Amino acid sequence: MNVLIARDQGIASPALVPAEDDLARDRGGAELTIGLINNMPDTALKATERQFMKLLQAAAGHRRIRFHCFSLPSVTRSPEAKWHVESEYSDLSDLRRQTFDGLIVTGAEPVAPELNQEPYWRDLTELIDWAKVNTRSTIWSCLAAHAAVLHLDRVERQRLPTKCHGIFDCETVTGDPLTRDAPAPLKISHSRLNEVAEDDLSRAGYEVLTRSAQAGVDIFVRQYASRFIFFQGHPEYDALSLQREYLRDIGRYLAREREAYPALPLSYFDAATEEKLARFERRARQQRHPALTNELPALTLRADIDAGSAAAALFRNWLQYLGANADAPLLAR
Repeated sequence: MNVLIARDQGIASPALVPAEDDLARDRGGAELTIGLINNMPDTALKATERQFMKLLQAAAGHRRIRFHCFSLPSVTRSPEAKWHVESEYSDLSDLRRQTFDGLIVTGAEPVAPELNQEPYWRDLTELIDWAKVNTRSTIWSCLAAHAAVLHLDRVERQRLPTKCHGIFDCETVTGDPLTRDAPAPLKISHSRLNEVAEDDLSRAGYEVLTRSAQAGVDIFVRQYASRFIFFQGHPEYDALSLQREYLRDIGRYLAREREAYPALPLSYFDAATEEKLARFERRARQQRHPALTNELPALTLRADIDAGSAAAALFRNWLQYLGANADAPLLAR
């Protein structure tokens, strides 16, 4: 997938993207090339594309962004999702034949007990090594962040006693251009079963930018030839992303695809909805059947979740960093 993004126009479909020569004749501002390595589960695959395209379009300013989608070929896919990737995404081998200013690498649904046992581990570690010297900056999200620090510095993630799931207030730890003019606190969605500890990151030379009293480390960075930015959370999530995950997990519980009933996302649903969902949970534990999903109550989110405001500032600042360094030569190809 090769999409042209600009703030003053709609997002062009792949068939409408101008050729490189056409763009060179009519630039109207600096152009950046950004790749998305989308490894999210099948149910979130297309939503993730849309979320990042919308964020980049809102943050683009006068810039035009040439946006390419890829996915690691070793990520297990359903036939429908595999068809979407094969027909709409660029082949991963094309990544190494082009110059990218920035890269965004998402996490994936874990299927193995250890990260280095995941079927996509080799592909992912090769990508980490490539991005260090072939991008100006790369964002590593959630599981991809855990994989990157494990591969680079042997920083091990730790299993949490319960899933970190909800919207958390994150405070700025140190001044950095990435968090300039960001709202305080940053309200960030987190959805993970593991974490990397701040002490381990600091000992390995990483700089923590934001943290939450409840969720721990949020954003941290390290400078290589490329500036690596790590998100333990999901600032790109839209208002309904956590709801979709929660309902998916309820469906899996009722279908006996998971044993534990999912906990409510923190600071997400309003009080009346939490009461209704608690009643539904008691019923689901007694009448465990997939058909019960048809009787889920109407859901209302809290009014103060402020979805997207933190991501808008973070991605605007990231694009400014890429634009300011666009003329600097990359160290390797």
